[in-house]
Amino acid sequence: MARRYSSDVNPTVSQSNRQELASHSEVMAYNTSDMQQAGTKFGSARSQLWLIALVLVLAMGTWFSASAVTPALIREWQISEMQALWLTASVQAGFVVGAVASAVLNLSDRIAPQIVAGWASLGAAFSTLAIALWIDSFVPAIALRALTGVFLAGVYPVAMQLMVTWFRPARRGLALGVLLGALALGSALPHLIRGFDQLPWQGVLMIAAFFAGLAALVSFTTVRPGGQASSARATFRPKYALEMFQESGPRLANVGYFGHMWEMYALWTWLPMFLLAANTADEATVGVIAFITIGVAGGIGCLLGGWASQYLGRGRAAGYAMLVSGMCCLLSPLLFTGAWPILAVLLGIWGATVIADSPVFSTALSEVADSRYTGTALTTQTAIGFLLTLITISIVPIAANILGWQYAFVVLAPGPFLGAIAMYRYRKYIEAT
Repeated sequence: MARRYSSDVNPTVSQSNRQELASHSEVMAYNTSDMQQAGTKFGSARSQLWLIALVLVLAMGTWFSASAVTPALIREWQISEMQALWLTASVQAGFVVGAVASAVLNLSDRIAPQIVAGWASLGAAFSTLAIALWIDSFVPAIALRALTGVFLAGVYPVAMQLMVTWFRPARRGLALGVLLGALALGSALPHLIRGFDQLPWQGVLMIAAFFAGLAALVSFTTVRPGGQASSARATFRPKYALEMFQESGPRLANVGYFGHMWEMYALWTWLPMFLLAANTADEATVGVIAFITIGVAGGIGCLLGGWASQYLGRGRAAGYAMLVSGMCCLLSPLLFTGAWPILAVLLGIWGATVIADSPVFSTALSEVADSRYTGTALTTQTAIGFLLTLITISIVPIAANILGWQYAFVVLAPGPFLGAIAMYRYRKYIEAT
């Protein structure tokens, strides 16, 4: 029987921390009336769920804004495919730098997280807009894309931290499923913008920047932390980013996440090039296909993953999703030769399962890490995960040059399979206790 997540005390936190956290259990209990007294008309968990998700949808469009127009930039800037990969890889690198800095400084645990997310969204908007307005060559664009990644490290993990403060563990899986669905939708948004009309590449970036500016406005004016935030004040404790790996619960939740990240962003980055190489459709149509795969199917997958984690348990839900997405990696060559029905079904399943486990890892880590440093734990998790994506985003085009694009995604299969093993152990040794 799946374990029910009703306890607010993390099972793998040390005994001393457990006693300290227990002393604050009354304050940490979810209380809607307290939220209504917080000085905002958006003081309910349901309102905040959609507001935090909206911030993520609007801000994350800057992440893949350049990837969505990669074919146009290759032609206009006369860059190679290996240079083009850094239009996304540089964002990943910047994200890692920003996340590491945030985790070491315990930034979102010591400063109001909605303020951190607001300023970070604004920074991502300006760094993206600058490329559209003033940049016409590769090197300065890479620098600004890296800066965009630095800023987004203050949005994505912080949004997860905020969502955790509004929901007890029993309801947290589905809430984070909604949030990660917003991540998928926001990341895919530039593909949709590109697909509706053949806008110049500058127009796609300008629209993405405008949306990120709206994200900042929403975060500053309406988003607030909830009653599940720890009442214990976080002190400056940079070593917690490493300390959490000494506990088996955080360690297994992180390893599962790393296997998941080995696959997901490489798929998202190179799916348009993969489909173009397969002569599936023209650039505009490929943009729509990518949006449906990443945004629509991914959003549905996140909701299903969050729901499944509440009824099947964290380990089982994540493990099943990774096994299916790993099989999709192995079956991806069929996309080159299969008929449209096969293409639609496989892309739909893959788009859903490649991210369905994301909310599970975030939920699991939020439950087994020290609640005073939830923001630090989630930021560290994403920092290491995105560092891995730098490797796989680089490996896929290398595999394409050696094996052909038809077999390029097969190299991603080991990640989800190893992640599934980690979550099996999480279910056996953490959930079963």
